[in-house]
Amino acid sequence: MVDLTEEERAAITATMKRMALLMDEIGWGTSLANLSEAQVRSLIEEAVEGFREAMSDIAKANQLEVPF
Repeated sequence: MVDLTEEERAAITATMKRMALLMDEIGWGTSLANLSEAQVRSLIEEAVEGFREAMSDIAKANQLEVPF
């Protein structure tokens, strides 16, 4: 079991929203076994990119300003 940070949990939530948009295009009734290779690749890319972007946004928001 992985112990996720609050930031990672928030990034996963943001990623889920992005993936839901892609699943709307694919169709929620489509089983994983019926996805094409391109659709699986798109889901993986969306998950990785969404998580990366969300973590970057969170890091930027938590940055402290240098006082000089």
